[in-house]
Amino acid sequence: QGSVALDSGAYLANLSACVGCGQKDTIKGANKTTQDNAQQELVDFDHVCSSCGHVVAHHEYRFWLEDDFQYYEMSCRLCGEAEDTRSCLPDDPRQALVLF
Repeated sequence: QGSVALDSGAYLANLSACVGCGQKDTIKGANKTTQDNAQQELVDFDHVCSSCGHVVAHHEYRFWLEDDFQYYEMSCRLCGEAEDTRSCLPDDPRQALVLF
C-alpha cells in the first residue's frame, strides 16, 4: 500500500475474514464523521461487516496544507498506517537538482 492514504473505502488485502461471522469481502463504512476547518480535514469512520455488524476496525484520515505542501495521514488496523506529502507547486522543490 505504500503511501496510499484513504479517506474512504478499505484496503481489503489485509482482511482474511470477519472474526464475528467468518465472511470475507463484506466490509462497509459506517458512523462516518467529517470535521473540516481552516487548518485541516479530519475523517473518522468504522469498517463494519455487512453480514453481522461487527466493527472490524476504526479508520482515521487527516489532510492539511502547510506552506506549499499537502499532507495526508491515515491510521487504521485494517488499512494500515500511511502518510504522504505532495507539493502544491507545478515543480516539487524537493526534487530540484542541487548544484555545487
